Amino acid sequence: MTDALAGAFEQQRGRLVAVAQRMLGSRADAEDAVQEAWLRLARQDAGTIGNLSGWLTTVVGRVCIDVLRSRAARPETSYDDGLPGLIVLEDDGTLPEQEALLAESVGSALLVVLDALGPAERLAFVLHDMFGVPFAEVGEIIGRSTDATKMLTSRARRKVRGTDRPAAERRRQRAVVDAFLAAAHDGDFEGLMRVLDPEVTWRSHYAHGLVVRHGAAEVVAAVRRGFRATVTAHPALVNGEPGVVVRTPSGKAVGLLACTVAGDRIVEIVSISNPRRLAALGVTPEQPSSSK
Repeated sequence: MTDALAGAFEQQRGRLVAVAQRMLGSRADAEDAVQEAWLRLARQDAGTIGNLSGWLTTVVGRVCIDVLRSRAARPETSYDDGLPGLIVLEDDGTLPEQEALLAESVGSALLVVLDALGPAERLAFVLHDMFGVPFAEVGEIIGRSTDATKMLTSRARRKVRGTDRPAAERRRQRAVVDAFLAAAHDGDFEGLMRVLDPEVTWRSHYAHGLVVRHGAAEVVAAVRRGFRATVTAHPALVNGEPGVVVRTPSGKAVGLLACTVAGDRIVEIVSISNPRRLAALGVTPEQPSSSK
């Protein structure tokens, strides 16, 4: 394989991983799908590829379909060691509105609605509505006519739109999480209790395993024990829900929190501090630059 072709593949890698992750709900599985595309490209006569982007999208899409069908045939098979599939978009203040909407519409739907779709229907929706691939090209990938592909995508779109939430609700949920972070920073016990549901659950994924805490009092006690003034919280969207990436002053990512808000209180927190898991979710080792 020529260096030029390898370089062209690397330019496509980020987009391909994004497509695969939205299909499979797992960063690790997405990386595997893209790696398979790389291996197939290495065996392919480059002279026969007229459109590398389209060819790679086709390969990754079909690999994802195979993975989804395999899961359906063996539903007991788990992936990512039980950690829920997460799509993380860190917001440094310049996150485009369309990306925020993408996280909102695809993040929640990915784990709920899209899991109920057939593999072809799911791929048609992801490729066309999320990545702008023309219906004709999507049809070639899934082996359907253009009209049939439009129908598949339209059906998936109707299901996904049923999960949309008004922008005002998203802002309100973010405000609840921000209030939680402010109270934690200030050591405000009463403030923490105001934003935590009495039956809140906190699942913490550490390198050595999972720790589950139940109830507001237990969560507050853990926050007070674990709070370090030397870390900073950076807003993020995690599966379309308000979340936080925790970093050291040097910018190193040391944790991720995903919060589920109901009403005006947090009812569930999932946190990850395992560096391997953070890397698998695509959380950057260093803080993204805000100078764009």
